[in-house]
This record gives sequence, C-alpha cells and structure tokens, in this order.
Amino acid sequence: MTDNAEDDWAAALAEQAAEDSDSASYASAPVADLANDKPDLQPGTASLENILDIPVQLSVEIGTARIAIRNLLQLNQGSVVELDRLAGEPLDVLVNGTLVAHGEVVVVNEKFGIRLTDVVSAQERVKRLQ
Repeated sequence: MTDNAEDDWAAALAEQAAEDSDSASYASAPVADLANDKPDLQPGTASLENILDIPVQLSVEIGTARIAIRNLLQLNQGSVVELDRLAGEPLDVLVNGTLVAHGEVVVVNEKFGIRLTDVVSAQERVKRLQ
C-alpha cells in the first residue's frame, strides 16, 4: 500500500470517529423532559378523547379473484370477472385493511351503504392477526 492510500484511510477513520462522537451527544436528551409535554393526560390513565378525531379508511369488500395478467389485459367493457363469494353472502367491512364486521348492501338516498349484520369481536380480530 502506498503512503497516499494509508493517509486517505487514516483521514476517513478520523472523520468517522468525529461523526460518531457528534452523534453520541444527540442521544443524551433526557426522556423525562419529553414526558411532561401533555399536561391534559394524567399518568396511568388512557383516554379515547385523544384518538377520536383520527381518520381511518373504511372499505367494503364484495369478493376477490385471482387471474393471470394475460386474462387481465383481455378485460374490456362488459367483461365479467367471477368473484370468490356467493350472491347474498355477507360482505366484509374493513377498517385500515382489518376485518371488523360483515354486512349487506343497502341504498340510502340513491347512494350505496352497508347495514352491519355482524361485528367481529376483538378476540377474533386478534386471532386473525396471528
């Protein structure tokens, strides 16, 4: 190895050591100071008020189908794709992609809606995650 290459390595290692020492000072912020930023919350109490205005995505799934890309590219207006559900079978109601209920389609003021027929229990939702 030449002296020039060794000098480059030494400079790179020194620069890395300096960056490591700088980043160590960022990690020393005390966590206790950050815990007092929310005066309206009392320690140990959970409040739903904090999350009630968070928007979620609610969707209804009428069924699914797996088709080859070749068949997908052949679809056009009037094509029919067979789904994995029977007619009259309850639809899945999903919140952020998680099944929460089953229901049936209704029409309200010329808009589609869904009438919930069965709400999935919290225990069932946890089982589905595993």
